[in-house]
Amino acid sequence: MATPNTKQKAYLQLHLAVFLFGFTAILGKLITLEQTALVWNRLWIAVFGLIFIPGVIKGIKNIKRINIWRFSGIGVLVALHWLTFYGSIKVGDSASVTLACLATSSLFTSILEPLITKSKFQLLELILGLFVIVGIYFLSGVGESFYLAIVIGLISSFLASLFSVYNKKYITGQNSLSVSAIELAAGFLFISICYPILQEWIPQPQWFPSGKDWLWLIILGLLCTSLAFALSMEALKELSAFISNLSINLEPVYGILLAIWLLNEGAVLNLDFYIGTGIILLSVIMHPILLKMQNKRSKAQNS
Repeated sequence: MATPNTKQKAYLQLHLAVFLFGFTAILGKLITLEQTALVWNRLWIAVFGLIFIPGVIKGIKNIKRINIWRFSGIGVLVALHWLTFYGSIKVGDSASVTLACLATSSLFTSILEPLITKSKFQLLELILGLFVIVGIYFLSGVGESFYLAIVIGLISSFLASLFSVYNKKYITGQNSLSVSAIELAAGFLFISICYPILQEWIPQPQWFPSGKDWLWLIILGLLCTSLAFALSMEALKELSAFISNLSINLEPVYGILLAIWLLNEGAVLNLDFYIGTGIILLSVIMHPILLKMQNKRSKAQNS
């Protein structure tokens, strides 16, 4: 049984992880590399950080070959998600708009999860998804200069939801950090193999960072990817799924606040952005709260 001290430690670990996750968009805007080179460097740095965590290599050896292929495929989805995530930031020159789009992943999950896992559609999630659509409508009013960034950001959100659902389907009984190492390594290999095609679509002036980009990429790869994931996994040992989901849903909130504070993005965002983002984030934060209330009501009726 967890003691108050261990639970408090777990809360701190989880919120630090979520804060670090929220910082990825800020770093994406600061790094001067184009999205393909940015993601490629983030991946190898993150893999390098993960393989030195005790038990990760041993865990990989214990994973069945069919699951290694499955997780490798999911890793390709992760790489595509990051390419579109940072692509949206680069195109719109705004971390806030991209993070607002990322918050729509709950809408995509409410549709994809029942289709992929063969579970029942949740009416509550679909209703909240409608609120997300209203939020997207307002978000589209931020100006024509952000339209392409919003489209790419929504594709990124869809891919994030897709790989999350597949992870949920296959992660049971696996070493989470070992799975992450496989997925990130597969993403790195995918971008490396597809380099000629990606170079045609999105020309990369340079593939390796220089100057301050090295610092930002090391922070992104080791702190905001490897360390953040390890902290979140450790915190889950002590905290309920409800608390963890509620906390992780704060990632876009942290990220947008950081972008407004550190990058002064509030100066170029209009009222429609704040209304749309507020609706989207409210639906995301309310989801686990309403779900818990619904489960309690169902238990009371069945008892």
